[in-house]
Amino acid sequence: MERIVLAYSGGLDTSVAIPWLAERYGAEVVALTLDLGQGKDLEDVRERALKIGAVRAHVLDAREEFARDFVQPALSAGAVYEGQYPLATALARPLIAKRLVEIARIEGASAIAHGGTAKGNNQVRIEVAVRTLEPTLEVLAPARSWGLSRSEELDYARKRGIPVPVTDDKLYSVDANLWGRSIKCGVLDDPWQEAPEDIFTITKAPADAPDTPAYVEIEFVRGVPVAINGVSMTPAELIASLETIAGGHGIGRIDIVENRLVGIKSREVYEAPAAVVLHAAHADLQRLVTSRELDRITTDLGVKYADLIYNGLWFSAAREAIDALVAKVQERVTGNVRVKLFKGECRVVGRTSPHSLYDVTLATYERGDAFDHTAAEGFVKIFGLPTEVEARRGPAPAAPLAGVRK
Repeated sequence: MERIVLAYSGGLDTSVAIPWLAERYGAEVVALTLDLGQGKDLEDVRERALKIGAVRAHVLDAREEFARDFVQPALSAGAVYEGQYPLATALARPLIAKRLVEIARIEGASAIAHGGTAKGNNQVRIEVAVRTLEPTLEVLAPARSWGLSRSEELDYARKRGIPVPVTDDKLYSVDANLWGRSIKCGVLDDPWQEAPEDIFTITKAPADAPDTPAYVEIEFVRGVPVAINGVSMTPAELIASLETIAGGHGIGRIDIVENRLVGIKSREVYEAPAAVVLHAAHADLQRLVTSRELDRITTDLGVKYADLIYNGLWFSAAREAIDALVAKVQERVTGNVRVKLFKGECRVVGRTSPHSLYDVTLATYERGDAFDHTAAEGFVKIFGLPTEVEARRGPAPAAPLAGVRK
């Protein structure tokens, strides 16, 4: 009998997929769930998969690997899609694909399956990654094949007694891990409607946040955050701790209409308190220790890096090449950043580094000023020379009107 390894989240799509795959292909379905810090009882998810019909259900703790090998490179590169989305879901997909391939080899499976839809990004991210890592595996996408609406999926689940965490009045699609949560569908399909408060679970409404700001000091070593307020932590622990602190002050709510890879615009709502704070702190510290030219090069590459992640090209030579340059830049991104968290706003209010390019004797206007003021006049004259020469030339003569004789 054929065996299929399914990336199982416990949500509507993948829960319905277990009996659908078994019926459609006459196959044994093996469920794979990764603990990426989504904050749910994964033993319950395992039991649910077995109850629905999976012959085996693997649950693997991948939190530290996710934080170290996927989140950290994106943080170092300053990868934020379209200026707002920290890529929590997109970063998880290559790791899920990697583990799907590993379990498929162990189980002797000929195919893997996922819950991505026909117009979603995750179908691309998982399938491109799997085919890069193991081209011989067949990739199945049940939600893309069956053509059911979410309401019809819910009916399918009810008729077969499949327990799913979705109701008719809250047809949200939620994906979560330690780097953030994404929420879409349901009332969020209307970009004019404000996101209802009940969709947020890790961030407090800014208006309800404490009236006293919190100051958090984050220590970085070679671009990696290693401690909060002097307490050393593993990458996953640090992100989880910062999520609690920042989320409690209303930090990290994102509501955007973004450009999906498949060519459509999609309204997406995210919660990413730790990601918002760490990106702000890292970018500020990197700016302190790098020249203007190098900082702008890395900022531009961060946009490209985010596109590669979003578009499912994690396992690509382009990403590896950017990693090499980013690693060189991170050699000096060591120091401490102090952030102020207050009613939804995260603001860097202090920074220090042994590699700082800030020289107070050059920047100050007080006693001790070491800047050579006599050099300024010549600098300004030479800097403005091109526009001065252009201005002396005068405006271009007006073009004659067509058809007018002189």
